[in-house]
Amino acid sequence: MIRGRERFLTKLYAFSDFVVIQSSFLLAWILKFKLFHDGIEGHLPLQDYWFWSLVYGAIAIAVGYSVELYVPKRKNKFSNELSKVLQVHTLSMFILLSVLFTFKIVDVSRTFLLLYFFWNLILISVYRYVVKQSLRTLRKKGFNKQFVLIVGAGSIGRKYYETLRMHPEFGLEVVGFLDDFRTEHVRDKLIIGKTSDLEHVLSQQLIDEVIVALPLQAYPKYREIIMTCEKMGVRASIIPDFHDMLPAAPHFEVFGDLPIINVRDVPLDELKNRILKRLFDIAFSLTALTLTSPVMLLIAIGIKLTSPGPIIFKQERVGLNRRTFYMYKFRSMKHLPQEISDTQWTVENDPRRTKFGAFLRRTSLDELPQFFNVLKGDMSVVGPRPERPYFVDKFKDEIPKYMIKHLVRPGITGWAQVCGLRGDTCIRSRIEHDIFYIENWSLLFDIKIIFKTISNGLVNKNAY
Repeated sequence: MIRGRERFLTKLYAFSDFVVIQSSFLLAWILKFKLFHDGIEGHLPLQDYWFWSLVYGAIAIAVGYSVELYVPKRKNKFSNELSKVLQVHTLSMFILLSVLFTFKIVDVSRTFLLLYFFWNLILISVYRYVVKQSLRTLRKKGFNKQFVLIVGAGSIGRKYYETLRMHPEFGLEVVGFLDDFRTEHVRDKLIIGKTSDLEHVLSQQLIDEVIVALPLQAYPKYREIIMTCEKMGVRASIIPDFHDMLPAAPHFEVFGDLPIINVRDVPLDELKNRILKRLFDIAFSLTALTLTSPVMLLIAIGIKLTSPGPIIFKQERVGLNRRTFYMYKFRSMKHLPQEISDTQWTVENDPRRTKFGAFLRRTSLDELPQFFNVLKGDMSVVGPRPERPYFVDKFKDEIPKYMIKHLVRPGITGWAQVCGLRGDTCIRSRIEHDIFYIENWSLLFDIKIIFKTISNGLVNKNAY
């Protein structure tokens, strides 16, 4: 039985990752130097490559522990795990390249390193997915269960119980409730006692975790409940009565001896995430500008031939930390005074558009110069769309949480846009999608949004 051995399983995961990394080395080696008949002349011998593979394996495991890849993740989504795998191997490869550069090891095949990197991502992702799905299947069948006791049968405790019922793959079974004021059933689960019976229940039944779901009025009981759980060696978790005010994944900090709950958790507040996203933005923007440079040249000629005025339209927008910047676009409207363009919303059949400009807006080609904004650091490839200061001042009073979007860099495309909220659409819905993106950011999520942007097509009916 696996139950109760999560620490052993996490160590097993680390060992398995190391084995898969060495398997990826062999596959990359065979593909590069054997299958493609690319001789090893001019490159390091096999034993040297294998030595650096062992070094890379050690680096990847160390980075994995630092980003909490090797922690129990029974309740986590696989997408979160996949994002961490991508972070681990991207950072580990940068570290390995830095080590090779420091020691002046220049005879390592770049093709081999690329194959090695991708085989690591593919094999580790596949085997982890198979393991996770296998464990979930076992839990649905009743194996590898953990038993939960809920203290509090009010609305919070009942909601937690209903959530567990909808996710049998977590393998969490509620043995019952403790409550001082209710005696009835909660669906098919009994209220088996009062909060004062906690120690007796823990001594008589096998409980893995106690969930404290009491209202704020019962706060004086929290200390006694937690001390009882620690005395009996049982994990305790608290669902705060103000949980609906917190983000989906609140972040805790320690200030002196005081724990502090961050009301808004932003993954991009972490330095390693900002560096990862910035490196991706630079690489993607340089590639995009290189590939689209002939198209941009044709667009520039088209603008000049069809209407008088500048090719590039610059407009002030509000970005990261409410700082303003000038966003670049290909001009798609007649050359108008700045105060008009800054305070008027674009509508369907807008008379200010030029004929060529209408085509550019419909196909999103007018957005291409924003890759220069990304290189400057004003924008990101993916993020909430930036707005003009005039409308920011207007919306921040009308729409709660509107200003949260400025906690991250604005983007060329975003989660709201790929979900159809572009142009003249509901601002409230856009903000809800932007906040979801901010709280759930990962590099994998960015890549997903980029693919959805491409697969949905660049033509948009709401792009006026």
